[in-house]
Formats: sequence, structure tokens, C-alpha cells
Amino acid sequence: MTSSLLDGLNPQQLEAVTLPQMSALILAGAGSGKTRVLTTRIAWLIQTGQVSSMGLLAVTFTNKAAREMLTRISAMLPINPRGMWVGTFHGLCNRLLRAHHRDAQLPQGFQILDSTDQLALVKRVMRGLGVDDDKYPPRQAQWFINGNKEAGLRAASVETTDDFSRRFNDVYAAYERQCQTEGVVDFAELLLRCHELLQRNEVLRAHYQARFRHILVDEFQDTNKLQYSWLKLLAGRDAAVLAVGDDDQSIYAFRGADIGNMAAFERDFRIDKVIKLEQNYRSHGNILDAANALISRNRERLGKNLWTDAGQGEPLRIYEAPTDGDEARFIVEESRALHRDGIRFGEMALLYRSNAQSRVLEHTLFSAGISYRVYGGLRFFERQEIKHALAYLRLVSNPEDDGAMLRIVNFPTRGIGNRSIEQLQEASKVRGTSLWQTACSSSLSGKAGTSIGIFVKLIEGLKHSVTGLPLSEIVEQVVDGSGLKQHYQTEKEGTERLENLDELVNAAATFVVEDGYDPAAERGGAVDPNDPLSALNSFLAHAALEAGEHQAGAGDDAMQLMTVHSAKGLEFQSVFISGLEEGLFPHENSINEDNGIEEERRLMYVALTRARQRLYLSYAQSRMLHGQTRYGMPSRFLDEIPETLMKRLNSKPVSSWSSPSMRGFGSFPPVSTATTTAGTWRIGQNVTHPKFGAGVIVNAEGRGADARVQVNFRDTGMKWLALEYAKLAAG
Repeated sequence: MTSSLLDGLNPQQLEAVTLPQMSALILAGAGSGKTRVLTTRIAWLIQTGQVSSMGLLAVTFTNKAAREMLTRISAMLPINPRGMWVGTFHGLCNRLLRAHHRDAQLPQGFQILDSTDQLALVKRVMRGLGVDDDKYPPRQAQWFINGNKEAGLRAASVETTDDFSRRFNDVYAAYERQCQTEGVVDFAELLLRCHELLQRNEVLRAHYQARFRHILVDEFQDTNKLQYSWLKLLAGRDAAVLAVGDDDQSIYAFRGADIGNMAAFERDFRIDKVIKLEQNYRSHGNILDAANALISRNRERLGKNLWTDAGQGEPLRIYEAPTDGDEARFIVEESRALHRDGIRFGEMALLYRSNAQSRVLEHTLFSAGISYRVYGGLRFFERQEIKHALAYLRLVSNPEDDGAMLRIVNFPTRGIGNRSIEQLQEASKVRGTSLWQTACSSSLSGKAGTSIGIFVKLIEGLKHSVTGLPLSEIVEQVVDGSGLKQHYQTEKEGTERLENLDELVNAAATFVVEDGYDPAAERGGAVDPNDPLSALNSFLAHAALEAGEHQAGAGDDAMQLMTVHSAKGLEFQSVFISGLEEGLFPHENSINEDNGIEEERRLMYVALTRARQRLYLSYAQSRMLHGQTRYGMPSRFLDEIPETLMKRLNSKPVSSWSSPSMRGFGSFPPVSTATTTAGTWRIGQNVTHPKFGAGVIVNAEGRGADARVQVNFRDTGMKWLALEYAKLAAG
């Protein structure tokens, strides 16, 4: 039985599975079979009698991974794995706290607050303290609480240096007291309370240290400081800890993951054995060679080199598009060609760095009639912030729209509670009028009437301010004037929502030219640019159609769209990585962050290693931003992949300003040409400078000795240069 359990393992996998009782670090590269190693190690330990099924603990990062591990173990051994200590950090801490609720000072039936419930409790606490939620946004208070808990800090231990953080800490202290009174815990509390319990209760700690002789940790590179400290408490001096992870796939620093835990683990547990799982069972050689070359530029990595015996396979296909629309059309045509060759759409993935990028990609797939599914997220027009913005636009266009009014009458919050809304609905029903007409009638008195009156004035003000504006400016004005942008600026994950709202402006800017229609269209007409209300109504209809059609069912053959973060752990036959431009991937925020570019490079490494056979890398010379054209330059990551591994699909890319698809596009700036003895320089052209490095021309003016260009340099930003002295070279 033991030999059959170990059959098919490569030498490194076999060594990891059959290690004696000792702590070890397993560097498991992408596609190297780490889940098989973990589950086989557990089965081997139990089968050989080294530990009972209840004498080991295995930690995963998702419930899905825990379920898969238990399923595989039950297939290997004739045991019921239900009672085994296999689960997520939160799940295992919950289990331990339930068993020792008295020692943890919790009621037996303590309840767990999800994020929404926690925010509601924070708001209640703030109201009780009389805290101004405009000056101190509740969501920021929630982040403050969770951030300190994840750092292992109670309110009494938090050091505050300003009035703002002091006030938030007052909220934290009151929140702690209220949770204790109500007998509830949030997710961050599960780990912190469990850590504190083990830390202070020596008898209990000794019990679990004696019980769990083997501790196995999956995705170790994603642990934060408190999780690592919790593991050390459980392990004590004698437990054998098998940490399985890949420092090259550490991409969750924004969630608190600390890549330094891998080095700390080697030091704290005096690791003598580091096993590298480098044989990849997923991708062909050219893909792996590209990933290896890219990630080798990161400093202080533990180091490994993926390889495969499946052959080199096809080169990476590189496509430079004039615009983001052209990039999307290229991806659609290539996916159709792959489908004609027998590859299912479900075996193709389209990856992007930022969620906002999905809009133009979704639109192009929608127009082509290709079903798609957004993995780990919502389709563009289904996202909360987009639905809110569209509801404001609907109400500006048609105040009788009760559904739109109910969605936004108190969003962002303006003191209109559920009871006030119920009173408005009751009055509307009695009068037989729309909610808007009832609100305008001033039939409600008191605070409810005042708050609803303010909302009515807001909508009327928006309608007045957008009269006569082009469609894209209508959308931008309503998004700004509604307070949505200001609201999302206070959210921890608000950057992504703000990017999506900007993308809605882009969608409006392209709509009239590319997709605009109205009743006149049936008679051969088009949207009247002088009638913005007609354009707005058509745009809203278009948004509703895109949100409602081409929904992929559970069994449909649908293309998979996702951010690179969502793609971790997945694999596909063919992968498209789009938007490979400086400022987009790597993201512009990473440039000013410590080790930000290295994390972006790890993210690119994850993206590359999702593909089994065919990999496309694409970028656009220009794309829409805030309803205007932004000229970009290729991502540095493309320069870090050896040219011998690539196949450029258009060796002579067309300048974006002269692309036929761009002519007549009203939002594009006029093209200036600066002529010098060196030739003609054009907007969108890639250039290099001996001091400032690589960049792209974004503006140009003057002629002869007065000619100058504005260049967006990769490392130093925007600069105006006199061409007579600049010593520019074509990039």
C-alpha cells in the first residue's frame, strides 16, 4: 500500500513526502504538484503509523483548498477525514475557541460577524460616542480596527500620534467592549483571540503542542505576522512544521502578507532542509523560460528554476495594438480562431491587472456574441459602484424611475433611514404618484422631509448642470456631483471602484461613435450630438442590454475573464494577458511603494505561469482614461523576457494617432508634428533619451529650431524637451 501511495512522485516530491520528523521548507514552484505533495505527506504519515489522523494539523488559505485536501486524503486512506484538523486559519481558530470558550472569555454560542455586520456595529458604536461619521468615516474605523488586530494590537496597546488616530482608537476600545457585551467576534478577532489564549494559557498551549506533532502549512508565503506567530505558538520546540510555499508567487502584500516570514521560518526553526519542487507539470518550456527570466530580476528571492520535460512548445505571441479597442478586437479574433481549431472558450482565460480594464474587453466580447464569465468578480455593469452611478443617471434622465430612486436615495448615506423610505413609499401609494413626485410635494415632515428635500435638490441640480453637455461629460458630472467619488475615496478598496467609475466615463465617450443608437437609428439616423438626453437614454439602454445578455450559465462554454490576482491557482490551455503598459502593469501605484515593482513582477510571473500551451501578451499604444486618450509605452516586463522566446505578430506597429479606427474620434487631441533634421517625431512614438531613459511622446509643438516635444518617461515622468538639443532616439 505504501509503495502505491508513492508511485509517480518525482525524486524531489518523494523526498518531501517521506521526510523524517523534522521541520522543512518546500519551495513549490507553479504547477509543481504541491497539493499532491501535501496530501500524500499526510496520508504517508498516517499510513506508516507516525501520527494519528487527529495528531496533525494542516492549514490552508481557502475553504476550497481545505475541502480538496480532505477529499484527496479520503481517496488515499480508508478513514473518515471529517474530524481531522484541516482548514483555514479562521476555521481552525474558530474550532479551538469553541472548544475552550470559557478560557477565551466567550459565550458557548458566540456569533461571528461578517464584514457587513461588523461595519453596522462600528456605526452603532460611533453613534453612541457621538462621533461625526463625515469627519471619521465608519469604513476607515473598521480598517483601523482590523489592521491593528491583524498586527496583534488591542486598543490599549495602540500608539496614536494624532487626533485622527486617537479618535479611531476610542472607537476601537468602545467596539471591543460592545463585542464582549454582545458575545460576538469578527474575523480578525478569531485569530487574535486564539493567539492570546494560547499565549497566556500555558497548560492549554502545552496540550496542543503535545497533540500536534506535525503541522503542515499551504501557501506559506501568504501568511501575515500574526498568523506566523500563532503557528510558532502551536509548534513549540518539538513539532515538525512543513511549510510549503513559493516566494515568487507572494502577491498579497496589500492584505498584510509578509514575504519575510519565509526567511524568518528558516531562522526560527533552524531549517536545514529546503526542497525545491522545480519540475512543472503544466506549461511548455518557452512559457517557463520566460517566467524564469522575468522573476530572476527580483532581489532576495530564495531562488528556483522551473523546467518541464513536455518540450519547448510555441513561442509567446506579442501584439502591439494602436488602441485598447483594437487590442480587444485582436483578442476576440484570436479566441475565435482557437475555438475553430477545437479549443473550448472555457479553456481560454483573459487576464488583466485592474478590474476597470474588463469594460472594453466585455463590450467587445458582447458585440461579437461570445459568452464569457468574470471569475472571482462581477461583470462591469453589475458592479456596485457602476449600478449606483447608472441609477443616478437614470434618475436624471427620468425622475419617475422608482427603482433608481430607491437604490440611491440614501447612498451615499444622507440620513434617510429605512423608516423614512417606508413613509415615502406609503405616501406615494396613497397619492398614486411616483416616489419622485411624492418627494417633491413636501408631504413628509420632520427630519425625513428635510433629508429627502436635500436629495431632490441634488438631483435637480445635477439635471440642470448637465444640460447641453456631451454624453461623457454628463456621466463625469453626475459621478462627481452625486458624491460617489468622495464616498469611495474613503474605502480601503476604493481605488478599484474609482477606476471603474472612470471607466464608465470612458464607456460613454466611446459609445456615441461606436455604438450609439436611438429611435432615429431605425430610419438610418444616429444619436444626435445636440440632444444629450437622447444619447444618455440610449447609453442607459445599452448598459442594461450588456448587463442582461450573454450571461454564461453553469454549463456554458464561456471565456474566463479575471484579474491576475484572481487567476492564482488556476490554469488554462490558452491565456491572454492584456494591458501590458507602464502605469497599468506594472501599476503606477507600485512605483512609489517599497518593493512595489518586485511585487508587480511576481504578479506577472503568476500570470505567465497560468498558461499550459499558448500565451498571448498584448498592449496598446493608447487607451481611454477619464474620457481622454492616454498614450502609453510598453511594460518593462516585456523587455525582461528574452526576444528568442517571442513571436511578434505585428513587427511594424501602426502609430496610434494615424490608425484608421481612430480617425474622427472627437475626444482625441489634435496631432502636432515637430520636424527636425533628424526626421519627424509623432505623438505616441516610443523614444529614448541618454539621461531620462525610455519614454513616449505625448505632445508636440513648434517647427524648426522652436520644435519641442513633451515626453512621458518611464522613470522620471513628464518633461518638455527642445528637439534641437534633446538627443532623442527612436525607441
